[in-house]
Formats: sequence, C-alpha cells, structure tokens
Amino acid sequence: MPHSHIFYVKKDREVRLLFCKIWKKCIVFTLAVFVLAASSLHVSAEVSVSAPSAILLEASTGQVIYERNATERRSPASITKIMTLLIAFEQLSEGKITLTDEVTVSSYAMSMGGSQVYLEAGEVQTLDTLIKCITVASGNDAAVAVAEYIAGSEGAFVDMMNEKAAQLGMQDTHFEDCCGLTDSDDHYTTARDVAIMSRELITKYPEIYNYTQIWMEDITHVTPRGNVVTTLANTNKLLKQYDWITGLKTGSTDKAKYCIAATGNKDGVDMIAVVMGAPDPTERFQDAATLLNYGFSISQIYTDENTDILPHALVEGGIEEEVPLVYEGEFKYLDLGGNNLSLIEKELKLPESVKAPVEEGTVAGEAVYRLNGQVIGQMPILYGANVEKAFYKDYLLKIFDLFFL
Repeated sequence: MPHSHIFYVKKDREVRLLFCKIWKKCIVFTLAVFVLAASSLHVSAEVSVSAPSAILLEASTGQVIYERNATERRSPASITKIMTLLIAFEQLSEGKITLTDEVTVSSYAMSMGGSQVYLEAGEVQTLDTLIKCITVASGNDAAVAVAEYIAGSEGAFVDMMNEKAAQLGMQDTHFEDCCGLTDSDDHYTTARDVAIMSRELITKYPEIYNYTQIWMEDITHVTPRGNVVTTLANTNKLLKQYDWITGLKTGSTDKAKYCIAATGNKDGVDMIAVVMGAPDPTERFQDAATLLNYGFSISQIYTDENTDILPHALVEGGIEEEVPLVYEGEFKYLDLGGNNLSLIEKELKLPESVKAPVEEGTVAGEAVYRLNGQVIGQMPILYGANVEKAFYKDYLLKIFDLFFL
C-alpha cells in the first residue's frame, strides 16, 4: 500500500506541474497577443486620418510609409497645379524659358474664376511673379497665363501635363485643365499619383521651396487705370502651424472637398503627405500634420555618398589596358525600425577584367549593403569610360611606342 500511495502522489505532482506549464504558456501567449493588438491599435491611432484617401512617403527613397485608398481616383482641385509647376520648372531647367521672361495675360486667362490674383487682359508680369501667384495664392488666372506662354494654349499645355504624367507612371491620372477648376469627371488623379509628381518636383527642382515658403507678398498690377497692389497670402496654413513644413500645394472645390500635398523636412528626412477629400480645411491640415509627425517619429535615413575611389578594371583586347569604375550615384536607405545604422556594411562586387569593347555607363558590378546580416539594398557600379577593341594596327602602335618613344 505505501508504495502504491507514493506512485499516485508522484503522478499527481507530475500532472499538476504539466498543467502549470501549459497554463503559463497560455498566459504568455495571451499577453503577447494583447501587446501586439495594443501596439497595432497604437500605430493606427497615430496615423488616423479623417480624409478618405491619403498617403505618406519619404521623398529621397520614394518609400511609402502609410497609405489609405491611395489609388482611388478623385478630383484634385488646385493640387493639379503641382503638375503645372513641374512642367514650368522643367522648361526653366532646359533653358526654354527664364524667370525674367515677361508674360502678357490673355483675356481667357483673366476670365478664370475660383482663386485668382486678379490679372487683367494685356497686363504684363514676369514668369517669376506668376509662379509666386500660382504657388502662394493658387491663382487660376496665373496658371493659365503660364500655360499659354509655354505651350501657346491651355489645351496644348494640358497635353504636356498628361504626357508627363504617363512618363512618371501616374497610371490613374488624367488632366482636363492646368489649374483644377473644372468639375469634369475626366479630370482625376489619386493620392499616390499626387505624391509621385510632388516627389519629382521637390527632388529635381528644390528651388520650388523659394516660393512655397512665402507667407505673404505684394505684387503690382500695371494697368491703364494705374498701379494696383495685390497681397498674396499663402493658402497653406501649415506654414504657421507646423514647425517642419516646407510646402507644397492646397486645393478645394465642392467636388474635390479639401486636399493638400504637404512637404516637410526634419533632421534631413523629407516627407510628402497627400490628403484628398478631407471634409473641411481644418481636418485637411490636421491629417497632413498627423501623417508627417508619424513619418518623422519612426524614420531615419542612411546615406552613402559613394565618394570613395574605386579600383580600375583590366581590359582584355582593348586599346586601353584598364577602365575606371564609378558608382551610379549615392545610396540611401530609409529605416523604420530604430536600427543602429552605424552597423551597415558595404561589400563591393567588382569584375577583375572585362573584354573590349567597353561602353561607358554599362553595369560593371555593384555595392551591396547589409544590416544585421540582411541585404538592404544595392548600388550599381558602372564603367566610367569607353574602351574600343584593339586591332593589329593598335598593337603595332603600342610596340612602336615601347621601342621608339
């Protein structure tokens, strides 16, 4: 009997120990689920927006951080003018127009309704002033005047806008005018596409910030009745409400509701927040600030300017014996996980030799970047010069040079 009693006691203890282990695991699992759920709710709360469509991306990498119905086609109102400005700055960079060019306002441009700066037919303004009118005060009359100056007519300019949209891969965009005043169902874009054209504008033409950060400025209309002063007031109220705002463009119509493409910079990180269809102007700005704050709170940028000198590659059968190697450009990595970016490692994968002919700009190898053992990106390494294939006469010339020079 005693032995039997000991056996049952042992068995009972084992069962209880096993039950305790299982119970502890259940508690740990439940807590883990709760923490994850709470974390998820916290993140959602951080990026809760009232607008039906929105997106947040980091400008230098183009990486999307948050999106909500970002490919939903919507009327863009005056954020249409981002494309108008993009084409204007593109024309400036190509030397086709200059900021000092004088533009004569047409009666058609003068007739635009909505937001305007009250240009008169026959009035002459510099292109620089008209860009201020578009960027600061969202002048529809100024946008049409610029479009007509660049392309000859607003219709021809709109063709340029749609062509540029196609080049940028804005698959869900079609423009009908250059200012967004139209109520046409065929004038539409998406939050994602607005972010794409905004990124193109601010990364290629950062001088746009010289205009988007103007709060108020006077312009003078020279008319037959005399000189008239109009004060431009920026429609982007975040300039006074948000410390890190840099631009970009607002828009609103009854159809589009309230929209904004807001750009900001903090600690070297550039963000683009696009909000479309917000119910009122206050929530439009709150949504944009919420998105920017969220992006800045979780983001850090790693940049390798790739200024180190690469070794030359040997060329087999070429008129030159070696060819220089160059990086395609600088490498950027957006980290959203709070990692120690000083631990990033770079590995060069380079060719020992290459057979002629060698074409400048073709890929020779790559730089591979790793963080905590995981590949986070690559940067192509290119041949830095052309090397033609050598023929018999080239070898004879080399021999001649060796012996007689």
